[in-house]
Amino acid sequence: MAKNYATNYKPVDLLAVAAAREVNDGDVVFAGTGLPMLAILLAQVSHAPNAVCIYEAGTVDGRALDLPTSVGDARCAWQASIAAGLTETFYGQLHSGYVDLGFLGGAEIDKYGNVNTTVVGDYSAPSKRFTGSGGNPDINSFAKRTVFIMVQEKRRFKEHVDYITSPGWRLPKWPSGEIVPRREVFGKFYKGGPTAVITNMGVFRFDDDGIMYLDTVHPGFTPEQVRDNCSFDLNISRCRGETEKPTEEEIYLLYNRVDPEGIFLP
Repeated sequence: MAKNYATNYKPVDLLAVAAAREVNDGDVVFAGTGLPMLAILLAQVSHAPNAVCIYEAGTVDGRALDLPTSVGDARCAWQASIAAGLTETFYGQLHSGYVDLGFLGGAEIDKYGNVNTTVVGDYSAPSKRFTGSGGNPDINSFAKRTVFIMVQEKRRFKEHVDYITSPGWRLPKWPSGEIVPRREVFGKFYKGGPTAVITNMGVFRFDDDGIMYLDTVHPGFTPEQVRDNCSFDLNISRCRGETEKPTEEEIYLLYNRVDPEGIFLP
């Protein structure tokens, strides 16, 4: 049956839909506030009804009647299997290996998937300091798969991030600074890692050597434009074409089932 693709949608709609498509039915998903919430809830009301959502504030498998405003919203606990706290979601679920997919964001990312949410510039005297790691490194290290959702700018897609808050597939080994696979640094404690990066321009994945490449480009952009918005030489030779557009059904579900109040959707 042919899909009925939407002709009138916003960039944020495509971001939410592309992220939702990363969720498999039955996945246990660790989601944060904002776009990750839209993604997991859209997946649950469309192709992944058996996906389980974990919010870091302490709820597991809640089925909120209305979209929560944050991971700490009481609505997250509606019909939840567990309503406990950070200890349960991180140590009881994430660190125990139950989480299949984590959605995260970041200020900077490099070609190996190392993410910075800590500082811009030198750590001791930064030009800008962010809120810090939160659960970012835990989720990226212990979830089986991680998807980063970011705004793409050349200054944010860097050859080397200013600070590694959350390790990617390759990183400098102390004290030599040699770039090595993450397992050489963390050994058996490494369980997963970044599998995709979704931006306002395209969808990126990582090859067998842990290096980022362009998988699909969003409608309205070219692979060359995406590459020009990276500070490293992005591999665009593997680009499969345009990112699949949202369907009319997905847009309807987003605005009428997932976020009818316009909490995160404009």
